[in-house]
Amino acid sequence: MATSIPTPGTLIKGKPMLEIDEETLNSGAEGFTGTQVFCRNPSCVAYTYDDMIMMPGHIHFALHDVDTKSRLTRNITLKTPFVSSPMDTVTEAKMAIMMALQGGIGIIHANFTMEEQAAEVRKVKKFKNGFITDPVCLSPEHTAQDAFRIKADLGFSSFPITDTGEMGGRLVGIISNRDTSFIEDPMVKIKEFMTPRESLIAAKEGVSLADANEILKASKKGKLPVVNDDNELVALISRTDLQKNRDFPMSSKDEKNKQLLVGAAIGTRPEDKVRAKALVEAGVDVLVVDSSQGDSCFQLEIVQYLKETYPLVDVIGGNVVTPSQAWHLIQAGVDGLRVGMGIGSICTTQEVCAVGRAQASAVYHVAKFARKHDIPIVADGGIKSTGHITKALCLGASCVMMGSMLAGTDEAPGEYFYQDGVRLKRYRGMGSLEAMSKEGGEKRYVWEGKSQTAVKVAQGVSGAVQDKGTLRRYIPYLTQGVRHGLQDAGISSIRQAHERLYDDKLRFEIRSPAAQKEGGVHGLHSYSKRLY
Repeated sequence: MATSIPTPGTLIKGKPMLEIDEETLNSGAEGFTGTQVFCRNPSCVAYTYDDMIMMPGHIHFALHDVDTKSRLTRNITLKTPFVSSPMDTVTEAKMAIMMALQGGIGIIHANFTMEEQAAEVRKVKKFKNGFITDPVCLSPEHTAQDAFRIKADLGFSSFPITDTGEMGGRLVGIISNRDTSFIEDPMVKIKEFMTPRESLIAAKEGVSLADANEILKASKKGKLPVVNDDNELVALISRTDLQKNRDFPMSSKDEKNKQLLVGAAIGTRPEDKVRAKALVEAGVDVLVVDSSQGDSCFQLEIVQYLKETYPLVDVIGGNVVTPSQAWHLIQAGVDGLRVGMGIGSICTTQEVCAVGRAQASAVYHVAKFARKHDIPIVADGGIKSTGHITKALCLGASCVMMGSMLAGTDEAPGEYFYQDGVRLKRYRGMGSLEAMSKEGGEKRYVWEGKSQTAVKVAQGVSGAVQDKGTLRRYIPYLTQGVRHGLQDAGISSIRQAHERLYDDKLRFEIRSPAAQKEGGVHGLHSYSKRLY
């Protein structure tokens, strides 16, 4: 029998809107609950994101009312549920900074030396929006040819000049395009044509971005060096960067010191305890124990060590795809779980090792179990679109971790190159032989040093992905896409998505191969696809 639905603001002809009758609801005409799809599964089939489709729900709110806030761990909440993967072609300081500014978080990869990885973490923690903390510097003894070469390689022509030619040196001058435009002898030294220190306007360390902007306006200069009391260069502010920069109200920051949040990956070997110490000293907010198969005595041991030694630093364990794997790590003390095995676009674990699980099933089952213990999960891998992100969140994930979706952006490591007229960037799996040959790369897949078991077996490939532009535009596109997806499902927040999933109010169907084809672009001779 029809009854009023709990949406008092929605009226039809002045009366509360009525919901569908129980007979129709239970017939399958409205789709099926998560329990029916994943738990009452007599065919024993595991499902991917593409296999699933969500049923639409009643929209009683505006798009801007959709709340994308979600938990990464027990103690860390993000305003956008996006995490960049700890891969050496995805996340270094530049990626982590922009992810945090856009409300997500970046996890610095471990294919660095311990010192290098800690330095990347410090770059993120020291970052201030609008301040360039690692400008390219030259010394007075460099030549005009050096400036021309850097301009050709990096695309900019203004450089602070320090006595050492490095950041942190004593500021002695600056050169800009107007200083080099009429240079005929490329071998002339910079000290011969630079604008000297006494002719420069510089700001003192601690200056606010607003005050710096006023100084630039008054001086009508393009660059403003920031120096300490010893005249050592600590930052550079660019007028063009100020014009591009805007406030990032969604940024992920530590509530105490207002620094950006950042994570870092470590392995499960004894020396990773030393690496963890260096990362914690650098200010890391969350440690991700990076292993392709997280249910091991090695990971259980290091998780316990990390929680005992650094109780204020959250730890994410993984990767796992079953509740039993998750339960072992929860007992060890993890604050979050990373779910996914062998489903990344560059991962061959399922093919090589015959172990893993289809991602939609893995996310649903692990999230449902972890929820009992108040542990959020991160859906790691298999994300190809905003639709996949929405599905992962509606299947119980609190955040999604992305590799290929973020590789190819301006902020990803590496240089662009062209192939067949297409602008590309390198992208490789951390299980590829190329990645395992780097510092720390084999830790994720090889535990022992014994000759008979230390043979490296590739569980990933190397490839390339197309240029996606800057995260400044890409992350807002992803966020808006997720909002649209949740709104179409009648869901106003990620928290509500989880409530409706476990209350059996969120409905799904399994799509046939023909239905999947129908749900994509089809029937056209040719088409162009623009994301934003």
